[in-house]
Formats: sequence, structure tokens, C-alpha cells
Amino acid sequence: MEQSLKIGDRFPQLIAHTTLGKKALPDDYKGRWFILFSHPGDFTPVCTTEFISFEQWSGKFRQLNTELIGLSIDQVFSHLKWIEWIKEKTGVHITFPIIADPLGEIAKQLGMISPKKGTRTVRGVFIVDGRGVIRQILYYPQEIGRNVSEIWRSVYALQTATAYKISTPENWPNNPFLGSHVIIPPADTVEKINNRYKQQKEGKIQCLDWWFCYRAVEQ
Repeated sequence: MEQSLKIGDRFPQLIAHTTLGKKALPDDYKGRWFILFSHPGDFTPVCTTEFISFEQWSGKFRQLNTELIGLSIDQVFSHLKWIEWIKEKTGVHITFPIIADPLGEIAKQLGMISPKKGTRTVRGVFIVDGRGVIRQILYYPQEIGRNVSEIWRSVYALQTATAYKISTPENWPNNPFLGSHVIIPPADTVEKINNRYKQQKEGKIQCLDWWFCYRAVEQ
């Protein structure tokens, strides 16, 4: 799988034909975050369960100013019929756009095809911020369905880290050791070390050592 895009890169400019019309990425989403996720194919069981879950979480994503975009190497007619089928069989109406990429041009550009896994897209996930910068890239094999709640958690943590210039611990905001506290960047000067000790005495932060300090953050 050829993959040249990396975290921190700007998402490439492209025009996509979707179930909701043409979309210019990332320009049409300026000021909003978006998640572009690929799936191996329409009318497949694992992908169907994922799309149902993404739709059920779509409201929570929008609360984070984040939009969803699907993609697979299928024609738009297949996408349209599939979302009709999902609504008819499960009662779930898919409201986010799905990119039709029948020649696989977008998928190849984004590195979503693994030659060892055939010609269909793997389960790729690109989390892109409001400036069009790629903040996270995830890949799942075709046989394993994604955890949509974890993707939502990633967006929430990324946005919090960006807003407060902090880091988040494992499984934040539900870390077994730190709970919902966030980690302050390690001090890198003597002055900052002394300031950490001062802040700790004032009760503004908690520290295990000067390089491991944490605090609460407004949610």
C-alpha cells in the first residue's frame, strides 16, 4: 500500500462525486473538521454495521464541529441503492455523503488500497482539522470492523489538546490513573522546572516529578 501522506500534511485538493453531489476537499469543509473513511464495498455485512454506527454517532461528531464522509470503489448508483437498503432493513437513514470512486483514483492517492489485500479499499480513516491538516490516520483490515466511539474519542482528544496546548493520557478522558486530567508539556528549562514546583505548591497542578505534571481541564 503506497502511502505518502503523513500526520501534519495538508489534505490533498480533490473533487469528489458523492451521494450528496460534488464536494471539493478540503475547501468545502474550511473551518470544520472532517473524517474521511473508506470501506471495502457496498452491500457487505461489516461495512453495513459500520455505516449504521457512524450515522448513530453523527450527531455527536457534529457537536464537535466534525463531518463524516464515506468512500469506496463503487459507483454512486451502488451507494444510493445501498443506503436505501440500510434504511429499509434497519430504519437508519444515512445522512453523510459517500464518495463514489469507481476507478480507485482517490483511494490510490490517499493510500487506501493494499495490493496484498486485493483491489478494494481497506478501512482507512483520515481525521482532518478545520485548516485542512491531517491530524490522525488509522487503518483497519478488511475483516475487522472499526470502533466508531474510539474515532470520536480521538477527535475529542485532538481538539482538546489543540485548544489547551496539552497532551492527553491513555484512553482520555477515562484514564485509570489520571482520570480526565490532562498532561502539561514537560519542562525543558530550569526556570520552567522551578515554575512547575511553584504551581504545584499553589495547588494549580499536580506532579509526580517536574517532567510529569497534570491538571484538570474544563470540559
